[in-house]
Amino acid sequence: MRVDLFDFELPEDLIALRPARPRDSARLLHVPVGSAFEDLIVRDAPAVLRAGDLLVFNDTRVIPAALRAVRPSRDPQGPVVQVSLNLIERLGADRWRALGKPGKRLKQGDGLFFDEGLFATIEAKGDEGDLSLRFDRSGAALDEVIAKIGAPPLPPYIAGKRAPDADDRADYQTIYAAKDGAVAAPTAGLHFTDSLLARFDAMGVERAQVTLHVGAGTFLPVKVEDTSAHVMHSEWREIPESAAEAINRAKAEGRRVIAVGTTALRSLESAANEDGRVRTEAGGTDIFITPGYRFRVVDGLWTNFHLPRSTLFMLVSAFAGLERMQAAYAHAIAAGYRFYSYGDASLLWRAE
Repeated sequence: MRVDLFDFELPEDLIALRPARPRDSARLLHVPVGSAFEDLIVRDAPAVLRAGDLLVFNDTRVIPAALRAVRPSRDPQGPVVQVSLNLIERLGADRWRALGKPGKRLKQGDGLFFDEGLFATIEAKGDEGDLSLRFDRSGAALDEVIAKIGAPPLPPYIAGKRAPDADDRADYQTIYAAKDGAVAAPTAGLHFTDSLLARFDAMGVERAQVTLHVGAGTFLPVKVEDTSAHVMHSEWREIPESAAEAINRAKAEGRRVIAVGTTALRSLESAANEDGRVRTEAGGTDIFITPGYRFRVVDGLWTNFHLPRSTLFMLVSAFAGLERMQAAYAHAIAAGYRFYSYGDASLLWRAE
């Protein structure tokens, strides 16, 4: 499909730079099948769910993947170069792939000095400017120092306007995050609070957890002109036995499975048989969902508002229908909903 079909104009002032406080005070656009949109608040969500629904969450934890370093001058009399890095993919116990600025001033063989005595060498530079770094520590020792010196890896549309701060360490993490590994947040889950989850429990809404370690490529606009030419980055995900059993039982009993976030949805759909039965498995997935895809598992999707021309807007268009999502986004823009990672939420139902 043509990528420009998934384009739209978004006023810059609708890009959220901070989350709603409290989390469940964010707005929620309910997009039912075949009836009018409903403008709600996240804490109103129990009114549109029902006993027996199964919410599936992604329990990945975001690591503090934004780092700062200095590169010594190649001229003995020159100043050092201040470098900002975002780790995006672990390549080994002591190796990471990263994006770095100023990219043009970084070369293969350069040494980078970090706080806490950490040092890395640029082993290679990719065609798109990504860097392969080898650190002087590995495994848990490297993880420990990164956790100490790193900052939350805010997406470019936020980081370009302000630096991450202490608030982001909590704000850019779901309250149920459990397993380290993501370099971007599963942002749909940022709206949930303990009190909201308790209300779901009380009304008989069930919960299950899967893990997908979100990569930086998830949120990037697609640069090709046709979706058939786009290559998805692989991300590691795990469907534990407990989650697979809960999901398969819900489907067998005719209950609704609702993915909290596109990462949870992609995890389930990539582990489903043709009959919709979810397998217990772990490993990479590069599933790319566009209109025409036949959903096997997920009935509802709780998700934020996504970038134009992004794989995520393509996914929600596949799920609820392209024209329906174009109308929903037009409604959200006109009504002043806040967009992207720290923005408001939508609850979508699968188009029949």
